[in-house]
This record gives sequence, structure tokens and C-alpha cells, in this order.
Amino acid sequence: MSLTEEQLDLREAVRSFLAECPDAPWSRFAAELGVAGLAVPEEYGGAGCGMAEVSVVCEELGRSLTSYPYLPTVVLAASAIMAAGDPSTMARLLPGIADGSLTATVLFPDDADLTLNGDRLTGTARYALDAEVVLAFVDGELVEAVPTSRTPYSTLDQTRPLTAFTFDDAPVLRVGDGRACGLVRDLGIAGLAAEQVGGAAQCLETAVAYAKERHQFGRPIGSFQAVKHKLADMLLLVESARSAALAAARATPEELPVQAAIAGSYCTEAYLTVAGENIQIHGGTGVTWEHSAHRYFKRATADTQLFGPPQSHRARLTAAAGL
Repeated sequence: MSLTEEQLDLREAVRSFLAECPDAPWSRFAAELGVAGLAVPEEYGGAGCGMAEVSVVCEELGRSLTSYPYLPTVVLAASAIMAAGDPSTMARLLPGIADGSLTATVLFPDDADLTLNGDRLTGTARYALDAEVVLAFVDGELVEAVPTSRTPYSTLDQTRPLTAFTFDDAPVLRVGDGRACGLVRDLGIAGLAAEQVGGAAQCLETAVAYAKERHQFGRPIGSFQAVKHKLADMLLLVESARSAALAAARATPEELPVQAAIAGSYCTEAYLTVAGENIQIHGGTGVTWEHSAHRYFKRATADTQLFGPPQSHRARLTAAAGL
């Protein structure tokens, strides 16, 4: 699978921005490049594209390990709002998402203990992607509610903020039914898979560059057979993961459950392996706080739990195959 000319241009624009303006705020990143509105319909200020374009951005964000709330806001929240189809909610929230003035997140039943009693929400989401607007799939509905309290965590991966949301009889706005819960979660898995490919690709490039410049016994360590084999195995994992992530990003709604499960299983383990091998190739340098290798390994490790571990995705595949 390959990218279109327009997707290649998008990738280059995002990569250049992240390299030249690594500390730019979310609002600037979203507004200048228009990436927050890629999948938002044009009538709400977006570009009317799809997950294939969104995944290009996800891959570049994974490559640079930014803390931008792209996954919760664009991949999850915008998708949930559009799937619900409530005109008033779309008019109220999508323009802000598209221009970068608003961030949002989605809570799923598997990750939260929430109860809807009439128009009031009670319960806790213990580990959630943080954002301003909070949407929740609960009791077969999609609702919006303001948390009674937010408790940020000090996490292993400090580039991915996680927060505990508590709702104590919080009033809700009903956005729609919860039929799109599975679809939105699978889109999140597809977006995460693209991020994982970007992170793994960066680890591979870093390892190759170091293997060329680091010398032992008068030769680059990249000329040693054992290192060559490691790098070749890493390349195979990265390219295979990229194929799985692209298939998930381009899947139809009917294909998405299987393709997302494949990507969630394969890309998660590929990233973890490549990030670990990157540290091994760097030797003592790779385990120091001064080197970036440990940050990619932490992201890869934390990602294994974000939408469930690889085993849970393989269990879905087993069920889909009727085994």
C-alpha cells in the first residue's frame, strides 16, 4: 500500500512543522495546517477527508512523540459526534475542533465505571485521555458531561497525559445513541496503530544512523552481521506494521473491526520490539536519560494498554473467525 500524492504532501507539511516548531501550541498546529478538521465536514469548517488522511497525521505525531491531543480530539471525539449525527451538537462542537480552539475526548464502557440515571451521570473513568469536552458512551447512549473532578496522573509516558474523571450526579447533554461505540473505538485503535508505526519508524532510523557512525574495532558497528540482522528484522516489523495500519485506516465500516484488531495486535508488539532493539543497538548510550530512545520505549510500553493489550485484539480475531 502506498500514499497518494496529496497524502505525501500532507505528511511532508506535518513533518516539517513538527521539526521547525516542536514547541508550538495545539491551537497553532491545528489552525495553521488545518489537520484538526481533516475529517470534519466542510459545512463545519473542516476539509471533509477521511481516516486515511487522519492516519497520516497520526503517524507523524507518533514519530515526533508530541503531546498534542490529536487522538482523543480528532480521531475519537470528532468521529463520535459525526456518527451520532445530532445537528445541534455538530454545529456547537465541530467548528471548534476543526479550528483548534477546542479539545475533546471520549470515554468507553470498558474503560469506565459510569451509570446514567435520567439526566445525571455518576461514576469514574480511571485512566482517560485528557481534554476539555468529555463525551461518554454509557448505558447505550452517547452523552456529554462536565466532570465533577479531574485528577491528572504522573505516568510512565509523560508525552501522553492521562486523567481520572469523576462524575458525581453530573448533568448530561444527550448527543445520540451508543450504536457507534464499537466503530469509534476501532477508529481509535487504527489511529493509535498509525502513531505506533511513526514511532517505530523513527526508532529504526535512529538505530540505522547510530550503526553507521559508531565504530568498534575500526569498523562501523552496522557492518557486523549481528547488527545487520537486528536492523533487518526491525525493518521488516516497521513495514509490516505500516501495511496493517494503512489497511485499518482505509477499511470500510464493515471491514474495520477485523482490520483494527489486526493492526492493534501487530503494531503494538512491533513498536515495543523495535523500540527495545533501538536501545540495544545504542548500547550504554541508549539507556541514558539524555537519549531519546527511552522515551520511545516508554510510549511503546504505555500504548500496549491504551485500547487493550495485543491479546485482547487477537481474541477478537479468534471470535470473528468463529474459532
